[in-house]
Amino acid sequence: MNLLAYDYPLLGIFWTMLWFFLWFAWIVILVRVFADIFRSHDMGGFAKALWSIFVILVPFLGVFIYLIVRGHHMADQDIADAQQREQQFQSYVKDVAGSGSASTADELAKLADLKDRGVISDAEFQQQKAKILV
Repeated sequence: MNLLAYDYPLLGIFWTMLWFFLWFAWIVILVRVFADIFRSHDMGGFAKALWSIFVILVPFLGVFIYLIVRGHHMADQDIADAQQREQQFQSYVKDVAGSGSASTADELAKLADLKDRGVISDAEFQQQKAKILV
C-alpha cells in the first residue's frame, strides 16, 4: 500500500500536472493561430499557405513568430468580432422588444379614441396617460 506513495511522490504529481497544463495550453495556442490564419481577410491564399507550412514544419518557432508578427491583427480581429456580435445582439433585443408591445404613441392614440367614443372619462384618460408617459 505504501509502495505506491513512495514511487510517485507529491512533487511528481505536481510536475505531471504542470506538463499536462503546458501541453493543453500549447494545443489551444496552436488552434488559435491556425484559426486566425484562415479567417484573416487581409492575407491572400499564398500567404496563408506559407504561414501554415511554416507552423506545421517548425511548430514552436512558427507559432511564436506568428504571434510576434501578427499578434496585433489577432487582437484587432477579436475586438471587431466582439463588436459585431454585440451589435447583432442589440439589434435582436430591439426587434424582440419592439414587436411584443405597442409604442407610446399607439397607446395614447388608443386612449384618445376610447375617450372620444365615451368609453372612458377625462379623469380616467388623464390617469392612464400619466401611466403610459412614466
